[in-house]
Amino acid sequence: MRRHKKIREEAELNVTSFMNLMIVLVPVLLMNMVFSQLAVLDLRLPSGDEPGAVNPEDVTLEVTIRKSGFTLSRTYQEETVELASIPANAGELDYEGLSEALQKAKKNPEFADKKDITLLAEPNTDYQTLVTVMDTVRIYPAVVAASLVDAVLFPDISLGEADAQEVAP
Repeated sequence: MRRHKKIREEAELNVTSFMNLMIVLVPVLLMNMVFSQLAVLDLRLPSGDEPGAVNPEDVTLEVTIRKSGFTLSRTYQEETVELASIPANAGELDYEGLSEALQKAKKNPEFADKKDITLLAEPNTDYQTLVTVMDTVRIYPAVVAASLVDAVLFPDISLGEADAQEVAP
């Protein structure tokens, strides 16, 4: 018995449908791509209670975050002076008031070259409040040459815990 070999033709690779898929898929994926930008803040922990760790000659600027509002204060030679108190309005913290108080403090020659600030928050302060306060103390919107830019206030941020608030009898 004879076996007949069939002559096979080489198959052509048809990539037309694949190319059509790529022509549609690539632009759709590029349009839906999320371009994310990570913003990283370098935070420093405040110096501890170690003797000699803090130079008392340095002026430190502090923002205390409480549910009742913000307190802006400065410490110089172990003496703390309250610069501004920004109360909360109807339970909402006044970030614009804090920004204005910080801008006013930055215009003071004592703080003109200062870049660091310490944020002292109550233990139950939520994360979003901390992030918003950090953004508020770092920059503020300013108009320069008819365009809106972010002006720098105090970009070096340290975090700490606020002292317990004294309750009036």
